[in-house]
Amino acid sequence: MTRIVAAGITTLDFIYSVDVMPSEALKYRSKALTTSGGGLAGNAATACARLGCDVRLIARLGDDPVAQSILAEFHDEGVDTSGIRLFAGHRSPVSAVMVDPAGERMVVSYSDDTIPAGTDWFPADLGQWMDAAHTDTRWIEAALAVLAEARKAGKPSVLDADRKPTRPEVIGLASHVGFSAQALREFTGIHDLPVALAQAAAAAVNILIVTDGPRGCWYMEGGRVHHVPAFAVNAVDTLGAGDTWHGALAVALAEAQPLGRAIRFASAAAALKCTEFGGRKGMPTRSALDHFLKGS
Repeated sequence: MTRIVAAGITTLDFIYSVDVMPSEALKYRSKALTTSGGGLAGNAATACARLGCDVRLIARLGDDPVAQSILAEFHDEGVDTSGIRLFAGHRSPVSAVMVDPAGERMVVSYSDDTIPAGTDWFPADLGQWMDAAHTDTRWIEAALAVLAEARKAGKPSVLDADRKPTRPEVIGLASHVGFSAQALREFTGIHDLPVALAQAAAAAVNILIVTDGPRGCWYMEGGRVHHVPAFAVNAVDTLGAGDTWHGALAVALAEAQPLGRAIRFASAAAALKCTEFGGRKGMPTRSALDHFLKGS
């Protein structure tokens, strides 16, 4: 099987379906509630496992009941959790998520900033074992370490740059960087995404991509900006769509899919994720994704 190393944040999400997105200090009622694992790396790892990959996840959790719920879900998904370290006296990350009828979400998250960030306990064989790596900006020390191992081994790597990184050098370390629209605008100071992407890529030696939800994504290849439209679906819940996209992109790159096809593959996976309420619950299997792509 294709082997993916994912490193970064994993959380437990409490997901509420609401008729109206809260905007005032009032009491609101939810018509549905579910709990699901979340977090950029945790979601990406799950997406990769659903797509048939052998996945190792490296993450930090507290030694609390939340951690046990997170680990149990990964066990059910077939994700290797031997790289998840529990830190005594610390709390695991949690999020409260509200999803409106259009599928848009509002997230309030908590992470224990006092959990040690060091990486000296990482497995020594990551570069030799992986076919591709996935990292995020929530645990920048882990991203720097894993991306360096991937580069040393000559393996593709994906950085989920959903926010402007605290260590800008991480951008140049990944073979492929997937910016969110907000992060690219913050990174360049330019609002127009194709223009911002072209400027960011002017001095880059790696592949830069920007995703913008239903407006699709743009990527640089051959000195030109290319656009990949989003797949039209009935969006019920967009929570985790970007994480699914980044995880699926890592899978496609590990399989040596051409860049345009890899981005379309990732976009299809993200679109399918949006068709079901409950965060990870909509992430597709490989057979479902292949079937969807054949019909598109």
